[in-house]
Amino acid sequence: MLIVDDEKPLAEVVGRYLARQGYEVELVFDGPAAVRTARELDPDVVILDLGLPGLDGLDVCRGLREFSDCYIIMLTARAEEPDTLAGLRAGADDYVTKPFSPRELVARVEVMLRRPRQVTKEPLAHEPPRVFGPMRIDVAAREVRMGGDRVVLTRTEFDVLESLTARAGQVMSRREIIDDVWGAAWVGDEQLVDVHVAHLRRKLGDPAGDPQFIHTVRGVGYRLGLFAQREGQ
Repeated sequence: MLIVDDEKPLAEVVGRYLARQGYEVELVFDGPAAVRTARELDPDVVILDLGLPGLDGLDVCRGLREFSDCYIIMLTARAEEPDTLAGLRAGADDYVTKPFSPRELVARVEVMLRRPRQVTKEPLAHEPPRVFGPMRIDVAAREVRMGGDRVVLTRTEFDVLESLTARAGQVMSRREIIDDVWGAAWVGDEQLVDVHVAHLRRKLGDPAGDPQFIHTVRGVGYRLGLFAQREGQ
């Protein structure tokens, strides 16, 4: 667990809470040290402040996404929508606005870590790949290919796509996607789903104005296109 915040007293308080829950915790206090330490330690979770000296939190987040699919929880003193969305667009999985309760942050971490993060070595009940036109999803290997080319997704992006493809043709509300991906205990802005769907569309080459795969159902949520068929069906 890596905590990155230039407010040392706050970082130390959060670190103590997490350490009491049995997590191994490392603290750093500036942007360059965050990237360097993450490369060395390969943490499962990075708790990352938005305002950092040397390299701000958005740049750190983008840097981490070049080599890591760790969970990133962004800390921000600004609750305005552009700031929170900027963190999510940079690759963060979730955000918490300061001031916050350390207990709330620990709860967010625990919910995230309940999600499977490692590539499964054995097939899940021998499920065949899910094939949707040119898109092929191997759930066991956590791999997506488009026309034979591998699509690089973050863990959260893959989980959102897996949730939608598991219910192809059905409309899923944002809350249902959150329950699947973040867990029923997650509390926060459901717009988080919209940002990750936007990332998926960009990486899949699936424009929102003329989608082939992920369709928006206004006022409800999202649906994977009805054309999609599982392999072997």
